[in-house]
Amino acid sequence: MPDPWSIEARKARWKKFMSPDSPPGYMLMARYDEPEVPPVPPWPAAYPEKKRERIEWALALYEHQMKQAAWLHDDFVPYLFMNTGTEIFAEAFGCKIHRPEGSNPCAIPLINSASEVAALKVPDLSAPSLSILFEMADELRRRAGPDALMRTVDIQSPMDIAALIWDKNSFYIGVIETPEAVKELANKVHQLLTAFLDEWFRRYGREHIAHHPDYYMDGGMTLSEDEVGAVNEDMFEEFFLGELSALSRRYGGIGMHCCANSRHQWEGFHKIHDLRLLNLYAPPTKTSQFIKDAFAFFDTRVAQMHYGWALEGPVETWPKQYPKDKKIIVDWWPGSKEEAIRGSAAFEAVTSTLKQ
Repeated sequence: MPDPWSIEARKARWKKFMSPDSPPGYMLMARYDEPEVPPVPPWPAAYPEKKRERIEWALALYEHQMKQAAWLHDDFVPYLFMNTGTEIFAEAFGCKIHRPEGSNPCAIPLINSASEVAALKVPDLSAPSLSILFEMADELRRRAGPDALMRTVDIQSPMDIAALIWDKNSFYIGVIETPEAVKELANKVHQLLTAFLDEWFRRYGREHIAHHPDYYMDGGMTLSEDEVGAVNEDMFEEFFLGELSALSRRYGGIGMHCCANSRHQWEGFHKIHDLRLLNLYAPPTKTSQFIKDAFAFFDTRVAQMHYGWALEGPVETWPKQYPKDKKIIVDWWPGSKEEAIRGSAAFEAVTSTLKQ
């Protein structure tokens, strides 16, 4: 009898769950970190001189995940983690990088006005901030084997990356006063981003794990879209919707994380071509109601994995606390190995009954 908790069985469940035509249901990600789990290193993710340490950490983490998958019966799929910050594409354009101790790097804006956009050249994949990622990923795949899935680097939308390159003190003035320059910059970022993703998927396959949160995708692409909180609905349609839909069409679907206060953009999110998964964070002052409203707002075409709603009781009682007839990924943090095993089994029993 096939093992329902093998890696291939988990992937098959994700493929079915993420299909736009699939029925409502649940996936469970049990976030139990055993004492021996390799901790995130205390140095920023993208120190070039830490290349060897980053490779060894990613391999150790993958080995731990594979061992845990043997006894923890949830829907988590192990991966090789090419951990980066948001700076990598902005750095390729020429941004200097601030690398604080104990945190991820961040880009320092390169330009301050619309007049500087035309002079920016679209870099190629030989840019140091990008070529090192392929070097490390090649080594990870060589050592872990061809079946090991890669978790993508931190992918931001073209507009989000443009907002790193162009100082935000004037970037949003440009959105209003010089929109064509903003679009030109975003288009240049789009060219670099698609060149990178084309090569990444060519080397490591279309199956991948999203950078955040770490869910499985069979094809498609995944990114973070956070600048939408700073613009109105018309600006979303003009500057964001087209590029998001273009990326979705190019790669066969899209999964999106957004940690902005995005309620005013939900109608626009519905217009994104083939939006497969949406991950939202509740604004600090809104918390549970924001997430409850999001679950209720989006239909079953979009899988949902949101943060900010503290559910009560054991995890197996959570399905009855969620809105009905949705596709929901449950992120759960058990306090012990015993709780992880018991709760995962109980959750499976409850959700299997709901399917009948």
